[in-house]
Amino acid sequence: MKKTVHYFEKPGRDNTGACLEIVKLSSKESGIKHIIIASTEGDTGQLFAEELQGMGLNVAVVTHSCGFKEPNTLELTPEARKRIEAAGAVIYTGTMITHSLETALASKYSGVYPTLLVAQSLRRFGEGIKVCCEMAMMTADAGIVPEGEEIIAVAGTGRGADTVAILRAAPSKRFLDLKVLEILAKPRG
Repeated sequence: MKKTVHYFEKPGRDNTGACLEIVKLSSKESGIKHIIIASTEGDTGQLFAEELQGMGLNVAVVTHSCGFKEPNTLELTPEARKRIEAAGAVIYTGTMITHSLETALASKYSGVYPTLLVAQSLRRFGEGIKVCCEMAMMTADAGIVPEGEEIIAVAGTGRGADTVAILRAAPSKRFLDLKVLEILAKPRG
């Protein structure tokens, strides 16, 4: 099997359009029907949801959990929520796998905990790959993507998209069954 990997010179939102084209082409070539996209305020999720609409795909936009940056706040804007849902995509907002109770304990007691080690290990491949793996578990936990199926995950460094990967979804309870099958795009630096 011969595949092309797209390496971006710099991370960030300038790569979003290229990631969208990679997702469109990859979903057609592979037949993968489940697409998950990370989106903070909703711009990236909205773009992907609208552009993938009508392609027969199960599109899910994964947001930060409520209170991620400030108590009782959700970063996803109401306008973006309306447009994402109007395009037929599902929005998932829930506990972020690597920002769980262990993060609170590590902050308070300066300890090293397994979840934090997993997150830092995944970051060696890039922030986007860590987020892709995290979202695959979150959406499998929620029943949005089927366990054991191949999915396309899109994430980024900061804002926008700069990482695309094909994963075999697994819920967090079976983290060791999660597989990164292909990295289709990522920033090199």
